[in-house]
Amino acid sequence: MVILDVVESPDNSLGGARRALRRLAELAATLWGYTLLVLWTLLGIALFPVLFVAWKLATRWSAGRIMRHFIWLYGRGWVAAFSPFVRFRREGLEQLRLARPSILVVNHLSFFDTYCMGLLPIHDVTFAVRAWPFRMFWYGRFMRLAGYLDVETAGWEEVRAAAERTLAAGGHLLFFPEGHRSRDGRLQRFYSGAFRLATETGAPLVPLCITGTDRLLPPGRLSLAPARVTLRALAAIDPGPFRGAEGHRELMREVKQRMAENLREMGAKG
Repeated sequence: MVILDVVESPDNSLGGARRALRRLAELAATLWGYTLLVLWTLLGIALFPVLFVAWKLATRWSAGRIMRHFIWLYGRGWVAAFSPFVRFRREGLEQLRLARPSILVVNHLSFFDTYCMGLLPIHDVTFAVRAWPFRMFWYGRFMRLAGYLDVETAGWEEVRAAAERTLAAGGHLLFFPEGHRSRDGRLQRFYSGAFRLATETGAPLVPLCITGTDRLLPPGRLSLAPARVTLRALAAIDPGPFRGAEGHRELMREVKQRMAENLREMGAKG
């Protein structure tokens, strides 16, 4: 009688333990992250009327600016809530404190990219987004109050006029030029709206690069995973030299190249 013993190798045992720990960490991150997100959102909605009046009396800001400040604080709170499972890193963002009103463009990897804009050192940022977020009942009204731009259904002249008002008031505009989340981590096709606005208004354009959010929550997945998220601001680009009918497209190609190079570097650093 021959007895065959199946012995798991030390390497396989170690690998199995690591996989089990990773699954446990993902479960903990998911339960913690969604629970805190729901509670933080409900708390913000409940306190909003009182806080809005208090901010208005204290600052005399417009309703839109107050709402943009609240959204920024909401993002900061989200960053703090997720810090047990996400290591956040900022690179070059301090230059934005002294920047004149500008147009920011950032790559798009995850639903949580917008929350990560709480890492920015500036709060008066108007998002230019597609139409569907305005249909979310728990966010849509606040987005409208904040003066966010629906660049999918609004006409160009309407978008440009709203952008000029934002810049004239000292605020910044933020675009996700890909228009949707990348599913492979690489930059997708850029839409030209942000770059056309830069050349037509003369506002400097600041590229932002984000990595790690596709590890936290990639498209098509609901569970969260521990991650390292880095947000890097590149040097502002003067749109002045990009003249002519195709100037905005040349600016778009230049920005995309710079962002791709930095994203490769950031990815190599892990």
